[in-house]
Amino acid sequence: MIQNVLILADESLLKRESDFDTAFRGVGEYVEHLSHLYSIIRERDVELILIPQDFPGINRGIIRRIRTRTPLTDIWQVVGSEKDQSEDENIYDGFISLNDGAEQISKKVGRILYRKSLLKKFGMVGRSEKLKVVAETIERIAPTPISVLIIGPSGSGKELVARAIHDFSPRSDARFVAVNCGALAEGVLESELFGHEKGAFTGSVGKRDGLFLQANNGTIFLDEIGETKPDIQVKLLRVLEDGYFYPVGGDKPVRSDARVIAATNRDLSEAIRNGTFREDLYFRLGVVKINLPALYDRRKDILPLLYFFAKKEGLKGFSDSALDLLIRYDWPGNVRELRNFTARMSALHPGGEISAAEVEQFIDEQSMSRTNLPVVTGHSPEEAGHELIYHALLSLGNEIKMLRDLIIDNLPAKHEFEVHDTDNNRPEFKPNQNLKEMEQELIISALKKTDGNRKAAAKLLGIGERTLYRKLKEYDLS
Repeated sequence: MIQNVLILADESLLKRESDFDTAFRGVGEYVEHLSHLYSIIRERDVELILIPQDFPGINRGIIRRIRTRTPLTDIWQVVGSEKDQSEDENIYDGFISLNDGAEQISKKVGRILYRKSLLKKFGMVGRSEKLKVVAETIERIAPTPISVLIIGPSGSGKELVARAIHDFSPRSDARFVAVNCGALAEGVLESELFGHEKGAFTGSVGKRDGLFLQANNGTIFLDEIGETKPDIQVKLLRVLEDGYFYPVGGDKPVRSDARVIAATNRDLSEAIRNGTFREDLYFRLGVVKINLPALYDRRKDILPLLYFFAKKEGLKGFSDSALDLLIRYDWPGNVRELRNFTARMSALHPGGEISAAEVEQFIDEQSMSRTNLPVVTGHSPEEAGHELIYHALLSLGNEIKMLRDLIIDNLPAKHEFEVHDTDNNRPEFKPNQNLKEMEQELIISALKKTDGNRKAAAKLLGIGERTLYRKLKEYDLS
């Protein structure tokens, strides 16, 4: 029996589903009641929870409660067959079918646990499928000497991936050297990478070894490789081909056996078309490419990261409405922005629980700073304009998604309409209503249910009081 796997299964289920016990015996520990499950996850770490499709009392809210208590735990649903999967697939991390049989189920559980162990091994926090694919790629390529190109937006964790590749390679005893190619002028970057001889330029009073030589037998990480100029690219190509380079002012070649890992947040194929990046260097760098998605493209990682950084910063936790906002926020600054958020909350509210109002203030300030940004550095005026428009659209799209999710989360379940429904305060949504009309109905319903108590209504809706006041004014409901 695997001790860190829990299976929700009461006596009635085991009697009703004769194949269930046969399929899952020895896979994990049976837990009959949710209360018992809660006590277990309070006492010890659990890697995987399996929940049968028809287990009583399971709904979106219960899954949410389990996740907030153990954010890194995978929760998979057990179904009769693939066609029986939950309509809302985002609730679960995956599905296991009884039709697969005991042997395949055991293998699938083993694979789930193995992939989770890789994330832990490489220091990667999350549960998303995309992050697990990255971890599997690291495992395969780390022992090899091939060059790697990591592609992902700023703040997504590219250096963490590069360090993991180095730390679990045969070169781990040698140095890992990182340089941001976009932060240095061309002449300075050349000297940093390849070193220089005494008197090579004004101020060079002595010989200096470059980063390639310092990383000999180790790894050099070239961040923002897309910002390099053509002259540097030619020299980098030479190093990648045979390991030789010339220090600035030197006439004798020097060799370094450094593994090269590069990273970029730009579309290098477009840079190749524009003639600003060499195609041969691109293919030489990208023998293996690792795509590290933005945080809004792997939303299952947001909650684990929030609790991981909150624990490091000594935060008590987050209110339910604060979590709603944080999970639905698009995090344009990615993991770096999320980490900075928890550090800020720790400084302003040490040891306290973070409220929705505090999250709203943070989001409002981030949105304002992006909206007022006059230029996007490191790009042409046309590219900068496109990026600003892109961020504005992302912000608008995020607001629409947050509103849509809020309405869906507060819709009563289907069976609530069918059985003993006498609540006159329930909003009645019409087929032709637009999103604003639905939002207005939802606010009116919440105010009726709370007898006009705006604070209670805001809590019921999962939004901050300031947002509710703004909406009341917008819809002339005050």
